[in-house]
Amino acid sequence: EEPLISKNLSIAQKVLFCSLLGQPAFPVLSSERDINIGAIFSIHRNALLKMLNLREFKFAQTFIFAIEEINNSTQLLPGVSLGYKIYDACNSIDLAIQSGMALMNGYEEILSDIFCSRSPAVQAIVGESSSSPTTALATVVGPFNIPVISHFATCACLSNRKRYPSFFRTIPSDYYQSRALAQLVKYFGWTWVGTVRSHSDYGNNGIAAFEEAAKQEGICIEYSEAVLRTDPQEQFLKTLEVIKKGTARVVVAFISLGDFVPLLNVIAEHNITGIQWVGSESWITSRNLAETKEYSFLFGAVGFAVVNAKLVGLREFLVNVHPDQELKNELLKEFWETAFQCSFSTSGCTGSERLSELQNEYTDVSELRIEYKVYTAVYAVAHTLHEVLKDFKSSTNSSKGELDVSFTMKTGENILFDVSGDPVARYDLVNWQPAEDGSLQFKHVGFYDSSLPSEQRLQFNQEQMLWAGKSGQLPVSVCSESCPPGTRKAVQKGRPVCCYDCIPCAEGEISNGTDSSDCFPCDLEYWSNESKDRCVLKVVEFLSYTEIMGMVLCIFSFIGVLLTAMVSFLFYLHKETPIVRANNSELSFLLLFSLSLCFLCSLTFIGRPTEWSCMLRHTAFGITFVLCISCVLGKTIVVLMAFRSTLPGSNVMKWFGPVQQRLSVVSLTLIQAIACVLWLTISPPFPYMNLSYYREKIILECNVGSTLGFWAVLGYTGMLSILCFVLAFFARKLPDNFNEAKFITFSMLIFCAVWLTFIPAYVSSPGKFTVAVEIFAILVSSFGLLFCIFAPKCYIILLKPEKNTKKQMMGKSSSKAL
Repeated sequence: EEPLISKNLSIAQKVLFCSLLGQPAFPVLSSERDINIGAIFSIHRNALLKMLNLREFKFAQTFIFAIEEINNSTQLLPGVSLGYKIYDACNSIDLAIQSGMALMNGYEEILSDIFCSRSPAVQAIVGESSSSPTTALATVVGPFNIPVISHFATCACLSNRKRYPSFFRTIPSDYYQSRALAQLVKYFGWTWVGTVRSHSDYGNNGIAAFEEAAKQEGICIEYSEAVLRTDPQEQFLKTLEVIKKGTARVVVAFISLGDFVPLLNVIAEHNITGIQWVGSESWITSRNLAETKEYSFLFGAVGFAVVNAKLVGLREFLVNVHPDQELKNELLKEFWETAFQCSFSTSGCTGSERLSELQNEYTDVSELRIEYKVYTAVYAVAHTLHEVLKDFKSSTNSSKGELDVSFTMKTGENILFDVSGDPVARYDLVNWQPAEDGSLQFKHVGFYDSSLPSEQRLQFNQEQMLWAGKSGQLPVSVCSESCPPGTRKAVQKGRPVCCYDCIPCAEGEISNGTDSSDCFPCDLEYWSNESKDRCVLKVVEFLSYTEIMGMVLCIFSFIGVLLTAMVSFLFYLHKETPIVRANNSELSFLLLFSLSLCFLCSLTFIGRPTEWSCMLRHTAFGITFVLCISCVLGKTIVVLMAFRSTLPGSNVMKWFGPVQQRLSVVSLTLIQAIACVLWLTISPPFPYMNLSYYREKIILECNVGSTLGFWAVLGYTGMLSILCFVLAFFARKLPDNFNEAKFITFSMLIFCAVWLTFIPAYVSSPGKFTVAVEIFAILVSSFGLLFCIFAPKCYIILLKPEKNTKKQMMGKSSSKAL
C-alpha cells in the first residue's frame, strides 16, 4: 500500500534509486508504530571524529517529544500511533542522501527489487538542519513525492517548486530575512558594509539576496568574503585581513554557526574590536557563542532570529533522557558522556548523574526558536495525516495527491504554507546585551512580519538597543559622509555609488534633504537662499523712495519744483518790468508751470509700479513735456515774428498774436493728449515682472504695452524739440540787447543732447536703473530749460536792475556768433 500523503510511483523509479543506495544505513533512534515519520539531524559534527552536537541532539529529542505528545492526544490522530526513525547525517551531504534513501527503502542488509518496489518506510521526512544537505535530500526524495519538511534550511533556492515539488519548511525563507536585513541596515544609515558568508547554499544564496535588496536600498558592499569550516587556516587569515583593511564598520555575517566559530577564533586571537556585527538567524541566538568570553567583541550584535516560543513539558522530557531507556543504544551513552564530561568505560560515569542539575545548551529552554520549528514540523505531518485519514474513512478521498495544510499550534500561531511550501516569515529582532547579573541576554527589541504591509513589516525600539563596545551611540559606517542640504552627491570615478563628493548646488537650485543625488531648480518666482536648501521668493527690484538713489532723485525733483516756484514768484513780483513782459510773459508763466509739472512727473517713476502709476507716469511725462516744448516753441516763434515785424511793410505779428500763441500751445499739446488717450485705450502700460533679465531677482517694471504708442509719444516730443532748436538757432543772431533765442538754443541743445543719449542708455540699463536713467533725463532736461531760459532774466532782475528798462531792452548791439 502506498503512503497516504504521496502519489503512486512506478516500480522502475524505485528500483533505480534503490540500486544507488549501496551499503544500508541504520537509524540512531527509532520506534516503529502504525505510521512512521523519518527525521535526519546532524547529531555528530563530523563523520570521522564523531563529536556530538548537543544542539542537534536536542532537535532529535524535541522531535520525539512532539510525537509522544501527539500519541497522547485524543484530538489529533485518534486511534493511530506515530513512530519515528531518526538518522544522523554528521554534517555530510553524502550521509544525508544515504539516510534519505534508507528512509524510503528501509535498512535491510540485503536489498532486492522486492524491497525497492514496496511502500516507503516513512510517510514524511523532517530535516535537515542545513540548506546544502536539505537541497540534496529534497532532490533525491522529490521524485517519489515523499514530503521533506525542514526546520532549519532557509535557502531561498528551496522555494523552487519545479525542482523541489514535495519540499516544505517551518522556518521562513532567506528571501525575507535578506530583505529584512537590508531594511535594517538602511534604517540605521549604514550604507557601506562588509559581508561574510558561508561558502554553501545557505550563505551564497542568502548573501546574494541581501546584496540584491541592499542595492535597491542604496547600500554598497565594500567586500564579500566566503569561508567554510573545512577551509585551511590561511583562508580565515585572509578574510581577517580583508576585514581589518576595510573601512566599513558594519559587517553582515550571513554564516552558519559551524563556519562562524573558526573565523571568530581568528578574530579573537588578533583582538579585532569596534566592528558592529549584523547576524543571520543561524548564529544570532547561539548560547555557546554568547557564553564564550573570547567572543565578547560580539556584544551589541543585532540580527533577526526565528520567533521564540515556550513548549510546556519539554524540559521535563529532556532531563528524563537516560542511557537506561535503551541499553543497547550507544548514542544515549555518548550523549551522557558528552553532557557530563565523563566516560562509562573508565567508570567516570555512573548513570546516577542528574540532567536537571545541569546548565548547558541542552537543558536551556529559554531559547527554543529552532526547536519550536522541529515541533511545528511534526505537527504539520500529523495534521496532514489526520486530514487524509478522515477523508479516507469518509470515502471522500480524491486523487489530487496533495492537501493544503493549515492549523493552529498550542502557542496560538496559525501555520499556513504558501504555494512554494514556505510559511509566513516572522522574525524577532534581537540585540546582544549584558544582563543585570553580568551574563549576556538576547534582548528582544523588535520584529519583522511579512504578512503586514511593506511599510509596517519592520518595527523596533531603537532606544532599547546597545551597539558594539556596549555603547549607546549608533555606529557610523559610510564610505562618504552624508551630503548636507544645499549640496548634491557626485559619485567618485571608479568607485561604488556610496563613495561620492558633495557638490554645492548652483545658484537658483536647491536640495532640501541629505544625500540628494540632484539639485532641483526653483520656480520662476523663487530663488535659492544662501545655504541652497530652500527656495525663497526672489527679491523684487524697483526704484523705491526708501533707497538712496530714489531719495536723491526725489530731492532733485523737489529742488526743481522749488526753484521753479521761486522763479515764478520772482517773475510775479516783477511782472510789470520790461524783461518779464518781453516775449510774452503769459508764455513764460505757462512754461514755468509746465516745468513744475515736469519735475513732479518724475516722482511717478519712483515707487512700486501699479496699474495706475504705469499709465500715469508715461502719459504725464509725454503731455507735460509737450506742453513745455510748445511754450518754448511759441516763445521762439514770437522772437522770429517780432524781428520780422520790424521790417518795412511787414504785418506778420497780427498772424501770431497772443491768441494764436495760446492756440498753438493748446493744439500741439492736444495732439499729444489724443495720442496718449489712444495709447491707453488700445494697449496701456501695465506692471510687469521681468524674470528674464536677472536669474536671482525679479525686475518689477512698467511694460509700455504698445511699443508704437510709447515711441510715438516720445518721437512727437523729440520732433517738437528739434523744430524748436532749429528755429531758435536761426534766430540766435537777431540784433537785440536781450535776444532770448540764443538762450532757447542753448536750452534746446541740452534738451536734445540729453534725450538722444537717453535712448541707448535706456535700452542698455538693467532693472531699476532704466527708470533712474529716465528720471535723470527728465530732471536734466527740465533743469536745462529752467536755467538756460530763466537764469539770465533772474540775473538781470536781481543783480542788474539798471538793465531792466525798455530802452536797454530795445537797444541794438551786434550779436556774436555762437
